[in-house]
Amino acid sequence: MELFSEEKLEAIKGMPLALRMSPRGLSQFVGQEHILGKGKLLRRAIEADRIVSLIFYGPSGCGKSALARIIAEQTKAHFEELNAVTSGVSDLRKIIERAWQKIKFSGEKTILLIDELHHFNRSQQDALLPDVEKGTVTLIGITTENPYFYINSRLLSRSQVFEFKPLSDEELKVILNRAIEDRENGLGKTRIKITPEALNHLIKTANGDARRALNALEIGVMTTKPGRNGEIDFTLAIAEESIQKKAVVYDKKGDEHYDTISAFIKSMRGSDPDATLYWLAKMIYAGEDPRFIARRILICASEDVGNADPQALVVANAALEACEFLGMPEAKIPLAQAAIYIACAPKSNAAYKGIDKALADIEEKKVLGPPKYLTKVGQKDYKYPHNYAEGWVEQDYLPVKRKYYFPTEEGYEAKIKKRMEELESRIARSYKPYQGQKPGLPEKKASGRGKKDKGRTS
Repeated sequence: MELFSEEKLEAIKGMPLALRMSPRGLSQFVGQEHILGKGKLLRRAIEADRIVSLIFYGPSGCGKSALARIIAEQTKAHFEELNAVTSGVSDLRKIIERAWQKIKFSGEKTILLIDELHHFNRSQQDALLPDVEKGTVTLIGITTENPYFYINSRLLSRSQVFEFKPLSDEELKVILNRAIEDRENGLGKTRIKITPEALNHLIKTANGDARRALNALEIGVMTTKPGRNGEIDFTLAIAEESIQKKAVVYDKKGDEHYDTISAFIKSMRGSDPDATLYWLAKMIYAGEDPRFIARRILICASEDVGNADPQALVVANAALEACEFLGMPEAKIPLAQAAIYIACAPKSNAAYKGIDKALADIEEKKVLGPPKYLTKVGQKDYKYPHNYAEGWVEQDYLPVKRKYYFPTEEGYEAKIKKRMEELESRIARSYKPYQGQKPGLPEKKASGRGKKDKGRTS
């Protein structure tokens, strides 16, 4: 299959800019240096035409299909292509039969590209497995989903899996400038003056997706009339309209980034769910990494809610895991849920203040060692709390009396405070082991461990 023959090149001229600018070879390919850099395994395999079954996965517009077409152009094998959305087992069987015939009569191998591979169900993937295993076809599977969740494990074990990353801002800039300057397949025959602000807006809004950036560039150029000098003035306003997203002042490495995340955290801390959602929306709209947002929510759950609602940390951690699994745009939903939960939860920073105070003592005062009966050497004198009434016995766990944790009256922490006050009130009394404890307290039966329990260290 000669993807870039003269006939193909002629047909490509009427196609969208994103397809016209598809790289013709590895020398034109931009991005994915972690798998395609000089000397890397995949690059060597492509250049040597020694392709084994491959699975490419990653977000849209990062070069998966473009690389598959480069392989199609460079390989000496016969090339077949399917889209899993519109194809089924019958289509697979026809291709596999043709592949058998080519092996039988000419020894020619067949490379089978399946786009959107995750749309094949388990039975369809199972139908492909035997012929991939026997080498009847060499599979190149493309998917935007994590293959370890959606692809048959046996198919994965017979393929090399390569993860594609979103393109960086610099890589997108190279691609857009090349499209503006290319006279053969790009927009080079049109005089275009694009402002730095407009170019940066296309890059940031595309969020690592070259196809989206090129589509926006093309529609902006096609719908803008040239000035009197015959030049198209591609401004920020045109960029906003082309990509249907207005520019938000938000520099990921500048003050606006830190000011916005600061306002977001302070709104959660201040129990204002509406302000929380606004600042969250601003960050999402500006293209902030959802994992960064999730980490800040997680910190706030522990620092500002703490034990006033221990479930807050669970919800925040679940949101972080959901972001890793879902990606954007769906990740905005668990982020919003967690942020609202934190904002509406009772607040306590007692745990945060407690660890800071303990760390200050470690740094500024003499470092203490544990009492002997808490160590392995003196464990025979250790009192195992479960051998005593209500699972508690008076015992010093620090050689010097110090207080770090001061629970508040907020939420669940009020219960913690009450419990700690009850324990502290018992310290003035004298408790004996369960064999002869103070009258009036229910006797607790032995655990069955006997004397060994008294030496327990954990």
